Amino acid sequence: MSHLSKLLIASITAWGLFGLAPASADDALKLAVGAPNNWDTCIPEVGKRAGIFKKHGLDLDILYTSGGGETMQAVISGSVDIGIAAGTGAVFGAFAKGAPVRILLAGTTGASDLYWYVPTASPLKTFADLNGKTVAYSTNGASTNTTLLELIKYFKVSAKPVATGASASTLTQTMSGQVNVGWASPPFGLKELDEGKIRLIARGSDAPITRDQTVRVHIVNARALAQRRDVMNRFAAAYRETYEWLYSNPDGIKTYAAYAKVSEHLAARIRDEFLPKAALSPDRVSGIDKITQTAIAFKFMPAPLTPAQLKEVIQIPPAAGK
Repeated sequence: MSHLSKLLIASITAWGLFGLAPASADDALKLAVGAPNNWDTCIPEVGKRAGIFKKHGLDLDILYTSGGGETMQAVISGSVDIGIAAGTGAVFGAFAKGAPVRILLAGTTGASDLYWYVPTASPLKTFADLNGKTVAYSTNGASTNTTLLELIKYFKVSAKPVATGASASTLTQTMSGQVNVGWASPPFGLKELDEGKIRLIARGSDAPITRDQTVRVHIVNARALAQRRDVMNRFAAAYRETYEWLYSNPDGIKTYAAYAKVSEHLAARIRDEFLPKAALSPDRVSGIDKITQTAIAFKFMPAPLTPAQLKEVIQIPPAAGK
């Protein structure tokens, strides 16, 4: 063995003995996220760009879906670990049927960010005009689905819900007349609203029952939670840190604007007009009785969950210091 080889071996051994070996890789997590570019679903991507999830030893692999229904199916199948923004009532229903899904964090409380619109030239003026008309929602079990059903119930119209997928495909279908009424959530559609191409006819919050409900939650595969609880706890901690940073640091607006490809002015409008900080609090699922009532009425589940079942399905890790 040459003198150089002996020196190399000695150097490598010394690195190992004195803890100078390269750090272990971050823990990988696969995420399914509904509604790309939306403020309420941006926290994993924005936190990743800001280095917050890496600080907690996490490497996020983010996949986008057409809505909460697809997101939940990806989690149930185990093809992803965590799902961002699934409809709460549908999650309760899936759990009641034995699906391996748990709630890791609250998502969005209230439905003021969701809105329904028509092309400006449409003769439809209000939601009350929609008898016999087709109205869009994203996917079965998404918050757009349950909120639309509540709007139909509240306005007492015989509208026909149609699953149209994500906001972009919905706009195409609405403008081409394939459906009478489209759905969207900021930032999507605000440009078209400002330019007068479309006209808003209802917000999700027009149905009073939705106002204090946590309509979307972030979910985790039950097996992944059991096997990697420390990793999921770190995800929750990083999520909370990003959430606070997004609402308190000007760089949050800048990072979101770059991600969503919108101006910083529009990003601030989305935050302040549609999704104030309290709406995205991750720590509590609110309005469980109303969520249950809606889920039973729309046949997502046959009966209320028991207290033991609610404790099992809602597994939000306590925040640090609590």
